[in-house]
Amino acid sequence: MFTPRAFAETDLLWLDRLLARDAFVTVLTIGDDGLPELTRVPVLYQRQGSQIELRGHWARANPQSRRDGPAKVLVDGPHGYVSASWYPDKEAAARVPTWNYAAAELRGQLQRFDDPAALAQLVGAVSDHFEASVGQQWRFDADRPDHGPELRAIVGFRFQVEHVQLKLKLSQNHPDANQQAVIAALDELHTPASIELAQWMRWHREQAASSG
Repeated sequence: MFTPRAFAETDLLWLDRLLARDAFVTVLTIGDDGLPELTRVPVLYQRQGSQIELRGHWARANPQSRRDGPAKVLVDGPHGYVSASWYPDKEAAARVPTWNYAAAELRGQLQRFDDPAALAQLVGAVSDHFEASVGQQWRFDADRPDHGPELRAIVGFRFQVEHVQLKLKLSQNHPDANQQAVIAALDELHTPASIELAQWMRWHREQAASSG
């Protein structure tokens, strides 16, 4: 992921925030034909210091379910269009529209597994986590006749992260007045996406102020 120095971030709390916001990621591997394989999957995220692991599963019919070894995971964050007309110094040179966003690229190693007990634990943990996120209590039970056979249709994976690349493009390369104007304009759009992006800009400004 191309990341100019102005937009590079190293604080892993931003990765925590990205995956708490949206744990539906893109897993990227290389197929037998040398072309990229992409799968969108929900994952469970665990971090202890700099040790990071993602867990999830593929459909067994997915060719990617046969992959072990090097892989990338792409994590999406908030994003949105920024109009150059929002800047107080809009007549200054190089004031052009842009797109603000936050994202992460994770590089590491995939380890697949299809042991029934391990799969049952994974599916149970995934369902418990996401059921709680919507205020529901559906439970996976491997002993139920209509649940257990489902495990034969999936392959689990662990992704051990070796390198994290965080990119926060949140107008931090602009003067303070421009940043504040963009935040105000995004808020005034009154869309969930624009309000969220404005909030991320505020958080980033607060972090910069506290560390400066």
